[in-house]
Amino acid sequence: MLNQLFSRGLLGPKCKTCLTLAISRMKLLQNKRDVQLKLMRKEIAQFLQAGQESIARIRVEHVIREQNIWAAYEILEMFCEFILARVPILESQRECPSELREAVASIIFAAPRCSDIPDLLQVRNLFAAKYGKEFIAAASELRPDTSVNRTIIEKLSVSTPPGAIRLKVLKDIAQEHNVVWDSSKSEAEFSKKPEDLLNGPKPIAIGNLASEDQSKPDTRDTPSLLYSNMSLNNRHGNSESRSPKTSRNTSLVGQNGSQTSIKSPKIGPNTGFKEERGSQPSDVLQKAQEAIAAAERASASARAAAELVNVNFNTGKS
Repeated sequence: MLNQLFSRGLLGPKCKTCLTLAISRMKLLQNKRDVQLKLMRKEIAQFLQAGQESIARIRVEHVIREQNIWAAYEILEMFCEFILARVPILESQRECPSELREAVASIIFAAPRCSDIPDLLQVRNLFAAKYGKEFIAAASELRPDTSVNRTIIEKLSVSTPPGAIRLKVLKDIAQEHNVVWDSSKSEAEFSKKPEDLLNGPKPIAIGNLASEDQSKPDTRDTPSLLYSNMSLNNRHGNSESRSPKTSRNTSLVGQNGSQTSIKSPKIGPNTGFKEERGSQPSDVLQKAQEAIAAAERASASARAAAELVNVNFNTGKS
């Protein structure tokens, strides 16, 4: 009854079996990783020799990750053997002994991160049954009161290894396989700071663009616009001869993009010349007046031609 109350009968035999299986499995995985690491390092040396440094810089990250897992397995294997030898002490005490706290917390932290070793999960469940979920949560979340091994935390981290470590491993591989390799390009690549793409593109200096726009001359040609208006007025000359009281409007575009409307004089009694001036320079207005005068002369010529045609037509009939 007391054994079930303190969970002693549940921890002992199962914990010993799971720890023994975990130790043997980690040794097999370490031997397997040794062979894989040798092949991977040889491939990276071939890439360096062929001048394909970009591929080598990517592959070296996988090599570093495998080496970290191998080192983490070595520490976990030592902790498993340490706990296996002291299972009776764990059974005799309700709380986790202080001398075993680091080993127990490290196994709890590493168990879900080492999917190749399911036996560690079984050990973790046994510790949860004995010490409670709060103890498991504190070790898993790396709370300040836990004693997880710092090397285990670093080796099982999923973050990208720093550039200095990647460069060091590349140099070691080149030296190991006697590859003559210039590391200056990789050093420059690793020293670059990654761009923060979440904040959007880099801002453009608006002041510089504004000064460049001001320095550029205005390519818009105002006289050509006036000549086009003249041709428009000439086209409508015949229709104006039939309705002499119709007014004509001319639109001008200045350098600042504003639009000025100039009304031509109406043909009829008491006709006055009216002009609506905008914010245009005096030379532009003068050219506008000249254009209007030319349009009037063209209109008068068109009316005279129309009258001459009518006179010839009537003469031919008679």
